[in-house]
Amino acid sequence: MKAGSGTAGALARSRVRLDQPRPARRKLLPEYDPEAFGRLSERVARFLGTGRFIVWMTLVIVLWVLWNVFAPDPLRFDQYPFIFLTLMLSLQASYAAPLILLAQNRQDDRDRVTHEQDRKQNERSIADTEYLTREIAALRMGLGEVATRDWIRSEFQDLIKEMEERRLFSGESDEGDR
Repeated sequence: MKAGSGTAGALARSRVRLDQPRPARRKLLPEYDPEAFGRLSERVARFLGTGRFIVWMTLVIVLWVLWNVFAPDPLRFDQYPFIFLTLMLSLQASYAAPLILLAQNRQDDRDRVTHEQDRKQNERSIADTEYLTREIAALRMGLGEVATRDWIRSEFQDLIKEMEERRLFSGESDEGDR
């Protein structure tokens, strides 16, 4: 027997090195990028919601019906009940509905993230506003003890009036003494 055969050899071959990535495995299902698929679904949903799509769809249906009513019998491909047209419209709807739902789910996820960011920004704004309110209140309390220009002016005016009144009273008493 060879050195690498038997149960010891099988263990050595099956031993996995943890310091290296695993080799790529072959998968049965094809791989796809969910983001690329999501972007494609949003583009399709955006197109399905336009007037251009409605006009083109209406034009195709009208041409389909007119062709299958007025064309010569050998060239008609869908007779009066228009079963094939119904099948095509059902097929289009069966693909459109999930794509629209996928696009809506992606939009909901974006909206949720935006709302969460807005909520956090609002919380920060409220905290900043409360801080500024407290600071303004502290400044007002501090200014209550500080002499303002208007207060000093009123004090000077009161002193000037008081000095004038004293002169008047002291001038009357001086004249009476003479």
